[in-house]
Amino acid sequence: MVLQLLEIGSQTELLAACRLSLLMGVYTDDNRVEDFLKFARGMIGTDSAILAFKDEPYIWYASENGLKAFLAQTDDDYLDTFFENHSRIDSCSENYPAYSAYLKQLGVGHRRMVAFDLKYNQASIGKVMLFDDQTEQFEEKQLKIVEEFVQSLVNIIQLRVENAELKELYEQQSALNFSKTKFFQIIAHDLRAPFHGLLGFSEVLAQERGTLDDSSIQNIADYLHDTTQSTYNLLESLLNWAMAEGGRFVYHPINFDLNQSAKIVCDVLNGLAVKKNIRLINDVAIGTKVNADINMMTSVIQNLVSNALKFTHTDGRGSVRLATEQIGQQILLTIQDTGLGMSQAQIDDLFQQKLTVSIKGTAGERGTGLGLVLCKRFVDLNQGEISVTSKEGEGTTFKVLLPAATSSHHVLNVDAASHEQECLATQVNG
Repeated sequence: MVLQLLEIGSQTELLAACRLSLLMGVYTDDNRVEDFLKFARGMIGTDSAILAFKDEPYIWYASENGLKAFLAQTDDDYLDTFFENHSRIDSCSENYPAYSAYLKQLGVGHRRMVAFDLKYNQASIGKVMLFDDQTEQFEEKQLKIVEEFVQSLVNIIQLRVENAELKELYEQQSALNFSKTKFFQIIAHDLRAPFHGLLGFSEVLAQERGTLDDSSIQNIADYLHDTTQSTYNLLESLLNWAMAEGGRFVYHPINFDLNQSAKIVCDVLNGLAVKKNIRLINDVAIGTKVNADINMMTSVIQNLVSNALKFTHTDGRGSVRLATEQIGQQILLTIQDTGLGMSQAQIDDLFQQKLTVSIKGTAGERGTGLGLVLCKRFVDLNQGEISVTSKEGEGTTFKVLLPAATSSHHVLNVDAASHEQECLATQVNG
């Protein structure tokens, strides 16, 4: 068998899977793999050398003709058995005949050979083999020098791995800092804008009360109420988000009937639906039991239904529908509206923390999209999944996949459900 050598470049399309090789600059001007094998060959006086990193698709072959690659056809774990916790195999080793025969079977022809095991944190990360067709045996002094040199490669790899990890952490932190800065800019904008209106209209009431008729006073009162409510909702969402990010929310899963949470939300939000002339339909079947944190999931449903009502048309034909179905060991909750819908660009950014000022609802409602970030966070904490499909002008469907109840025990009782309804009503009504 003859090795099928490949030129580094167009013939090595699997190079992206060679993590350690790339860290050693195998496809750059700073090719430490080629330099290392060249020095190792020179130190021991061999014509050829091979470097094989564990679990990488290419093995690197160095000779006087430069560095080339060939496809790995060996089982890394099988190669480890030849070493039996030894760091070197040479002509004096017990396993040398079997290892030599195995390499020849793979196409690595030779008359003399020495192999070294690369150890990192007590685990093998690769093998180095030096070989040629000469018959003169290696001197023990040469082998020890080369063995020390080979282990120095491990130190270089360790430094490059740590440097790559630090670089990745730095880039992640930089992106996070940028995201937080953008986040607070948007929050500051969304808080400042309503306060301008609150200050302006309260000044009118304080200084020009005698010049206003009842209709003007009522309009100002309605504006102050709506603006205060929306600003409070923003602060509430911001507080919940901060608590979730800081790990202050305690995840306490129980088995409970999802219909109870859906009913709580629909009862509380039905007034808003009636006001906007929207049909709010709860088709969540009684007895649809899930294993999740009821507080978090009630908050998720409340956010999704509120969002659906916000963007659904008020012409009397609009509807928001909650429904469930069981899929294997999971429960799928869908919240579907017939509202404005979203573009693909909006969908792609929907659950991202890089907030943007959201578009107005069908009754002029404003928001930041922070509630959906909370929904994603809460669903993830409950080992669930959340997704969305939408088409502009035709509506939006949110899907939440949750673990089904593990048993019939510890199901939320009616008194607890009533308490949840009171808490949610307090949040919604401010």
